[in-house]
Amino acid sequence: MALRPDTRLHRRVSFCPGRGGPVSTASTAPVTEAPVTYEYTPTLADHVVGQLLRLGSVVGSSAAESALYAHIVLESLGDACGRSLSEPPATPSFISDDHTPVEFSLAFRPGAAPGLRVLVEPGCTAGDLADNGRQGLAAIREMARRWDFSTAQLDRLEDLFLPSNPQGHLALWYALELRPGGVPGVKVYLNPSATGPERATATVREALHRLGHRQAFENLPDTTGYPFVALDLGTWDTPRVKVYTAHPRLAASEAYALNRAQPGPAREDVEAFFHLAAEGRPPTGAGGGPEPRLDRRPALTCHSFTDTASGRPSGFTLHVPVRDYVRDDEEALARATAVLTHFGMDPSMLRRALAALSTRQLSDGVGLIAYLALAHERDRRPRITAYVSSEAYAVRPPAQ
Repeated sequence: MALRPDTRLHRRVSFCPGRGGPVSTASTAPVTEAPVTYEYTPTLADHVVGQLLRLGSVVGSSAAESALYAHIVLESLGDACGRSLSEPPATPSFISDDHTPVEFSLAFRPGAAPGLRVLVEPGCTAGDLADNGRQGLAAIREMARRWDFSTAQLDRLEDLFLPSNPQGHLALWYALELRPGGVPGVKVYLNPSATGPERATATVREALHRLGHRQAFENLPDTTGYPFVALDLGTWDTPRVKVYTAHPRLAASEAYALNRAQPGPAREDVEAFFHLAAEGRPPTGAGGGPEPRLDRRPALTCHSFTDTASGRPSGFTLHVPVRDYVRDDEEALARATAVLTHFGMDPSMLRRALAALSTRQLSDGVGLIAYLALAHERDRRPRITAYVSSEAYAVRPPAQ
C-alpha cells in the first residue's frame, strides 16, 4: 500500500536566532540571518486524539468526556503514541488495512445520536505476540482498577487465548463504548486460533463451557473459521459473550439462514441490508442470472450469548466488508446512506463523521468505511454500525 501523498497536516515553524554576543567590527554591514524553517509531522497521538475529539463533537459528547477517553486510549498505546507518522507503524496491527492500531465505529439507531466506539490494540509496540498479549492484559486490568469492574470472566480464559507461545495475527484488542459520564462499556477481543488454527473450534467450545454457556456451541452456524471471541466487561445491563464466524462466498439468500437468535431479525431486513451494503442495490426478487456472492473478503456473523440456561443466542449481527466491494469511499458512503435511510436512520451523521476523520476526497481512496453491520438484539430495534478507519499511515487506493 502506497503511503498517502502528503495529505497529513503539517505545522511549519519559522524563527530567527537571537542576536547577541560579540559581533565582528571588521565590517559595518548589517547582519542578515535567513529564517530557519522546520516541518513538524504529527505523531500517532496527535492524529488519533484529534479524530476522537472531533468525532465526540459529532455525536454530542462533551469535550471533557472525549478528552478523558482520549487519555485512556493514549495511555494504553504507550510508546506508539510518540512515533511520528512519517515512520511506519511499530508493528503491523491487523485492526486496519494500513496497520493503524485504532479503529472507530458509530452505532446508529432510529431517532437517536449514534454511539461512538473505539477499538484499540494496546500491545501494538510489543516485540512478539506473547508480549503483545501481556501488555493488552495489563491495560485491561488497569481499566478494571480505574472503573472498579471484575476481570473474572477474562481470567478464566487466559490459558486458552493468551498462551506462552501464541499464534495468529492478534493477541488481545479492546473496545470502549464511549458513554456519557466518563465510564465506558469495555469489550475484549480474543483470538480463537491462539493455540493453532486447527484448535480454534475446540477453543471456542471450551471457552463457552467455562463461561457457563454449555449448550451454546451447538447453536452456532457452520463456518470456515472463528476470527474472534469477545467479552463484555464492566458496566453492562446484560453482559454478553460474542462468537464471530466467517462465511466466504455468501449470497443474500443465504444470509438469513445463518441467524440462530430467537426471536431473530426479519428475513426481509437481513436481505435488504445485504443487497444494499454488498451489492449497492435494493432487493429485486428472483432474477434470471447467478446470484452475486461475496468472493473477496468474507462476510462475518456474530452471535451473542447472555442466557446460560437455554444456550440460545440473544443477538445476531451480520458484517459486510464493504471496502472490498466498492471502487472508492464515495461509493461506500452511497451504500451506507442507502442502508441507513432504509432503516429509518439519519445518514448525515455519518457524512459528518467521515469529515471529522479525514480531509481527503472520498474518491481518492477506499477503506475509510471498512464494514457495515446489521445488529439485532432481543427486544430492541435493529441497529446499523459503520466501522470507520483512522488511516494514520496510508490510504488504500481506489479499486480499478
